[in-house]
Amino acid sequence: IGDIRSVSSAEAAYASASGGAFGTLACLSVPSGAACISAYPAAAPTFIDANIAATSARSGYNRGFTAGAAMSGLGAGNIDGYLYSAVPTTINQTGVRGFAGDASGRICFTQNGTVPPVSGAALTAACEVIR
Repeated sequence: IGDIRSVSSAEAAYASASGGAFGTLACLSVPSGAACISAYPAAAPTFIDANIAATSARSGYNRGFTAGAAMSGLGAGNIDGYLYSAVPTTINQTGVRGFAGDASGRICFTQNGTVPPVSGAALTAACEVIR
């Protein structure tokens, strides 16, 4: 849940700096990259820690990132939405619930360890929201 909140906060900050576009994980961790924010200083801060940007397993959960469609006229790393998910590496051993967050700012969960209901790079209205 903490990593999903970190990604959501990073995406909001990136959108502010990019003029409204969200960023791929690569752009969040290296915003000065060619496909990201043009003229972003290489020495300026990044939006997310490289450990979170790597979607490898951490703390018993597999992480995933689904990018929305590329925003026309911007670098390929600028997208119109995103979905960041975390599911147990081994259900009922490393965890029991699955989690995901998207551009709406909602974080949803499932009781069975799967990714909450999604449509492309967004959670559906049927997802169970963490309050």
